[in-house]
Amino acid sequence: MDPQTLFDLAFPLAVPFWALMIFLPGWSVTRRIISSPWIAVPPLLVYLTLLIPQFAPFWAAVSSPDLGVLAALFGTPAGAAAAWAHFIGFDLFVGRWMYLDAREHRTHPLVMAPLLVLTILLSPLGLMAYLLVRAVLGIRSPAPQPATV
Repeated sequence: MDPQTLFDLAFPLAVPFWALMIFLPGWSVTRRIISSPWIAVPPLLVYLTLLIPQFAPFWAAVSSPDLGVLAALFGTPAGAAAAWAHFIGFDLFVGRWMYLDAREHRTHPLVMAPLLVLTILLSPLGLMAYLLVRAVLGIRSPAPQPATV
């Protein structure tokens, strides 16, 4: 498949999951579906489809990072489409964590909806905004439990 087709496919694969989290956050089916980390796989399969035929240049770019090499790689249709699919998959994973954490701490869906939309559009800002909301609401992460052997 060509990079344009794969680029065009990446976001629509994630849309149903975002729609569930934003528009039907309290539905039991939403919780069941979003509880699975596998929801991030569809856009990541697009990423793999783009990565595998171009593995050598991608590996060279990430194993010894250089801004010029990365710019050249991401300046190609395959590189830009792969980066896009990567963003979509990982943004969805971050949004999933935010949704689950917010449900656990009973953060109101009307607070979460704009934060999830911000995460779709500008993931780092959405995550930082959610972390700020958590801090303002006094939500703390549970203390790590010691490993059992």
